[in-house]
Amino acid sequence: MRYAMNRNILRWTLITSSFIIISLILWNTYIFFQHFKAEERIKMQNWSFAQSELLKSETNENVDLTLKILESNHTTPMLAINKDGSLGTFKNIDKKKVNSPLSVKNLIAEFENENKPIEVYYNNEIYYTIYYGNSSLINKLKYYPLALLLIIVLFAAVVYFFYRSSKIAEQNKLWTGMAKETAHQIGTPLSSLIGWTEILRSEEVNQSYLEEMEKDIQRLQTITDRFSKIGSIPTLEKADIVEETKASYDYLKARSSKLIDFEIQAPDHPIYVLLNKQLYSWTIENLVKNAIDAMKGRGHLKVTLTKSNKQVKITVTDTGKGLPKSLSHKIFEPGFTSKKRGWGLGLSLSKRIVEDYHNGKIKVLHSEIGKGTSMQITLKLFSET
Repeated sequence: MRYAMNRNILRWTLITSSFIIISLILWNTYIFFQHFKAEERIKMQNWSFAQSELLKSETNENVDLTLKILESNHTTPMLAINKDGSLGTFKNIDKKKVNSPLSVKNLIAEFENENKPIEVYYNNEIYYTIYYGNSSLINKLKYYPLALLLIIVLFAAVVYFFYRSSKIAEQNKLWTGMAKETAHQIGTPLSSLIGWTEILRSEEVNQSYLEEMEKDIQRLQTITDRFSKIGSIPTLEKADIVEETKASYDYLKARSSKLIDFEIQAPDHPIYVLLNKQLYSWTIENLVKNAIDAMKGRGHLKVTLTKSNKQVKITVTDTGKGLPKSLSHKIFEPGFTSKKRGWGLGLSLSKRIVEDYHNGKIKVLHSEIGKGTSMQITLKLFSET
């Protein structure tokens, strides 16, 4: 508890410190920008003063300093507009931008938004008005805080995703350990149950009872095997998808409501794929159970196997409540569930089993509100080459 509290305090201290440092950087950048802008205005005021002095000079004597000041502007774009509104002169502007009165007018409006114009007087009258914009350096400096914020946001995103990934990996490790421990714990009573069935067989108990018990024991062994495989890469082997689908179908049919009309359509010949039998049966079980829940224990459930080209498609169709299109992909996300009781892991596990382990595809083939849903698994056929 104390460790978690200290870690929380450290986290908030780092966040607060980062916020203060970022604020100081942005504030100093803003101050520097304003200072640089003020320096630029002083430079333009000196330029306008030098222009005024040049106009006052009746001869070309002693104007070297004035000319040097006028020629010193190599960065700030500027327009000198005569008192009649015509263009007098311009500097550091592309000629294409002043080739018409309209483009000059647009530049004047742009420069007025950036800086206050400076008036040049001659004989106590306005001779012309100087409109000037920000230099390329100021423009770059203006976007510097945005670039800095973007870098900070990207860095924060990287840190967040790294932290999140570490947290998820830690949780996955915990769940994997719990799953393996569960499989280990189930193993002990399961062995005992196998022993008791042997005793009951010697007691001449009804054979049909024993057969059903053995099926349930085999089911428990399958579940144990599933849990023990979590966190490990499963082994795939050549298997008949028709036989494996029918086995899962028959087991679930025998233990489901009699109000559900079960139907299966499958070829009479085997169809071979690379398969992990335990994980595949888990997927079929999830799809069938979801279909039964969607029908609220009453309706028609159909499982269809079709072979096409180099693929086999397994479709589970129900006559349940259906799904809106917006949920077609969301239902495969871990934790998503429309049930009052449920972890929302069944379909996400199925997706991982089919797509990550078997290199197949699982999707909502079709769904209509109030009419039902069809879920489809697509697997590649086994090839000897």
